[in-house]
Amino acid sequence: MASDRVVKGRVVKDGVVVLRGKPMVTRMRELYYYDHANDFGLSGFAGALCSRATLRTDAAVVLALAGAQAEDEDDQLGRDVRLLLDSPLPDEVLRTVWLAAVRRCFDPAEEGTDTRSWLRGVAKVCPPHTAERGRVEAEVLDKARPRVPEGELRGIVAAEIESAAPALERGVAVPDIVPALLRVVREADADLGLRLFLRAAKAYSVPIGKEPYDRLLGIGDLLAYPGTAVFEELNVCWPPVDPGRRDFMLGRFGLPLLAAVFHGTDWQYLGTVPENIRSVIEGDGACAPGSYAAVLLEDVRRLLDSALSDEAVTVLWRTASGRSYVDEAFDADGRTWLEQVAQACRERLAEVDPVYTPYLSPARIDLAEAVLRELREATRSAAEEVRGVVRVLEDVVTTVDPDLGFRLLLEILFAYDVPVTDARRVRYQALAEQLGYSADHLDEQLPRRPD
Repeated sequence: MASDRVVKGRVVKDGVVVLRGKPMVTRMRELYYYDHANDFGLSGFAGALCSRATLRTDAAVVLALAGAQAEDEDDQLGRDVRLLLDSPLPDEVLRTVWLAAVRRCFDPAEEGTDTRSWLRGVAKVCPPHTAERGRVEAEVLDKARPRVPEGELRGIVAAEIESAAPALERGVAVPDIVPALLRVVREADADLGLRLFLRAAKAYSVPIGKEPYDRLLGIGDLLAYPGTAVFEELNVCWPPVDPGRRDFMLGRFGLPLLAAVFHGTDWQYLGTVPENIRSVIEGDGACAPGSYAAVLLEDVRRLLDSALSDEAVTVLWRTASGRSYVDEAFDADGRTWLEQVAQACRERLAEVDPVYTPYLSPARIDLAEAVLRELREATRSAAEEVRGVVRVLEDVVTTVDPDLGFRLLLEILFAYDVPVTDARRVRYQALAEQLGYSADHLDEQLPRRPD
């Protein structure tokens, strides 16, 4: 199938808008996270080859693997290869970036061919193809496509490669990798150049600082990458695990996140009790390993060490998790259950950060009164479950931690689909900002109600 198509009267060829036979400066990119869960295209293919380090990787096998990846609906592999073939890049540049991306596990020169000729072979087994979509689906995806001016993107990506140049030159066992990557960015495609840079860094475990890592995540979001395409396998120089961290980009964290996972009886479709606990404490792939375990352990320890009665702790957990009327033994006693969670957190932390010693970050007592005002508003809720737990939440705010009390309030509103006025939403957002939460902590699932 030809890759040309018409979008709003213009021809799109392999993702580039063409006008009078020449490409415009803004590339029509795919919404990558819609079609891919992990790394994709040529960089994903290179990663797959790296994982076969002890297996046969001659030309026939590599071409067969490329064809299989294309048949598995990775249309981007063929697009990436044709971007390189259509570029003016010389063979030595193409070979350099390829060898770095695959950690030298397959070199076309050793097969008696140059890199450009080998790429032509890959292009043949990955023919141009555009996924067929329904009209509504296509319109929705077209509206959400990344639209970054190519010149701007080249500058952003080139700056990250230049920033990492010393580490790349020290760590990547392929000469001239930095100028080669920069040429891919400037003369072929900045998006592909970014992914090949990330793949080379992963292949050779090049250390990436926390600030550059955050910028790379931002560029990945800008280009609609699945998050794993950036952070998976990347050797990030993490700062120490901080149980007081609150700016997790995926919103909820700690005990409210665990409550959401164990909501009602839905959790049984996702695995056993231990498996569901692990899904929370091991879900920190985009941040310092152990971060989710540390914040959950802090929440749990605050409740375990508090003066709250066993009954109050149990009611709090069961209400937050929407399990008030579920007769199951694993969390029938709140404190026993939380001890089990705490032990799982300690095991995770010992595994990923053996020198970490759990500690409690300072409680945000300065915001106690502001949180209490919102709790008093909740006493007028139409949901009986919410009204019934307000007194316990007040005790959490006044004797445990206002931050934890506020997050549990939000989770309970989520759990019982309690409508919130725009005015209350604004106040919640202001509190969330003061507590250091990420912008998406109050997601769109919080029901709206006109003032």
